Parts: sequence; C-alpha cells; structure tokens
Amino acid sequence: MVADRASGPSGGCGGSGWLRVKAFIQRWVVTTLAVLVATHLVKGIDYDNLVALFAAALVLGILNALVRPVMLLLSLPLLIVTLGLFILVINAALLYLVGQLVKGFHVASFGAAFWGALVISVVSLVVNSLTGTGESRIEFHRRSRARPRERDPGDGPVIDV
Repeated sequence: MVADRASGPSGGCGGSGWLRVKAFIQRWVVTTLAVLVATHLVKGIDYDNLVALFAAALVLGILNALVRPVMLLLSLPLLIVTLGLFILVINAALLYLVGQLVKGFHVASFGAAFWGALVISVVSLVVNSLTGTGESRIEFHRRSRARPRERDPGDGPVIDV
C-alpha cells in the first residue's frame, strides 16, 4: 500500500493525526525561535547549548498546554480585575518554572522571566501572523477617504421606511 499525503505517513485513514503532528512541530519551532530571541534580548535568560534550548521550548509548550489552562481558571478573578494583564504573570511563572526544570536553561529571576515571557509572546504573535500558523492573526485595513458626494439633481432627500 502506498501512503499518500492526505492519509498520513502510516497509509491509513488517520490524516488528522499527521496534521496534528505537523501543527505541533510548527508551534514548537515558533516557540523555540521566540525563546531564542528572548535569550538574546533579556538579561537573565540564557542557555548552555541548543539541546537545552529545544528542550526548554518543548517543556514550555507542554506546560502551556496542560498547566496554563488550570492556572487561568484558578486566577479568573484576578484576570477580570486586571483586565487580563495577570496573564503576563502566569506566563512569567511558567517560564521561570521551565528554568528550574530544564538543565542548561537558566532564568535568573522572576523579573527576567516576566520580560522574557513578554518577548516570547510578542515574537510568537508576529511569527504566527507572518507564517499563517497558529490561531493569532494581525490584520491591517486601510480605509480610503470618503469622496465628496456629487450633487443629486433630484428634488431632495429620500427617506426609505
């Protein structure tokens, strides 16, 4: 049996499994790139080697998928009071936790984790928007100026009821 692209690498009917793996890898690459940018921009976030960087991005993705929703639910009153800005604190806490869990990936302080999480969020948003991956989109619409209306040679305004 020859495997085609629609049915995935196993040749079966489970094409959606292959699409999930592809989407996961795309998100992982975007997260890795965002963490790499954060390590270069934020003092206090560093990695020893590329394996540690890839592992940190993977652990961050897993924590974002499993732990972050629970933290969002538990902190819902704070999220409402702060108009959603408490999400930055949650993201910083998860990044700080990644620094504790992954050997070779270092987050020096919670402040560094806060700024690093902010950089990771912005870079991920921009890269996802440029590549079309993920659910985030940035759209720019340019409105043209209204042209002055020409005089209607009719008798006056028409009101439709």
